[in-house]
Amino acid sequence: MSSISSTANFFDRPETKLLVPPLNFAMVTSGIYRSGHPLPINFPFLEKLKLKTIIYLGEHDLRAVNVEWASRNGIKIYHFRMENCKLPFVENDPEAIAAALQVVVDSRNFPILMHSNKGKHRVGVLVGAMRKLLQKWSFASIFDEYGQFAAGKEDSDIEFIEIFNADLQYDQKYAPSFWLR
Repeated sequence: MSSISSTANFFDRPETKLLVPPLNFAMVTSGIYRSGHPLPINFPFLEKLKLKTIIYLGEHDLRAVNVEWASRNGIKIYHFRMENCKLPFVENDPEAIAAALQVVVDSRNFPILMHSNKGKHRVGVLVGAMRKLLQKWSFASIFDEYGQFAAGKEDSDIEFIEIFNADLQYDQKYAPSFWLR
């Protein structure tokens, strides 16, 4: 039997589910992941992560199928409304980013998936703010990571990360001490 037919037989078995990560999926740090908007094909993959929380940064409501899936799996959803900042005269929302970071500083919410439509700019800004305020990364490292996902730096996003500041209040007992600086 050739290896091609062996592989084909493996995928033909009903108990075998393909695990397909969402667009731009990556681990941010222990217990936190980032991606674009998950589709039903991504649900088996995400179930392996045993998520407790989803942070969604977007202007539109989540699709009903995503809300139903999260509910079935006991996942709490935080939706912070943020418009696409690539449109003229639209800026990042510092209150939404600060509120999302408040969820991130509580390890009882872990594992967390943070996502936006494509997992580039809005999530990139959130991750950049997290790296700056909570992990004390250098700006060069933050901007390099942002550029890897955003396929070219958005000057307004880079500037936002640079000047963004928030007074985050959290219970030290539940702070993610394994990466919080």
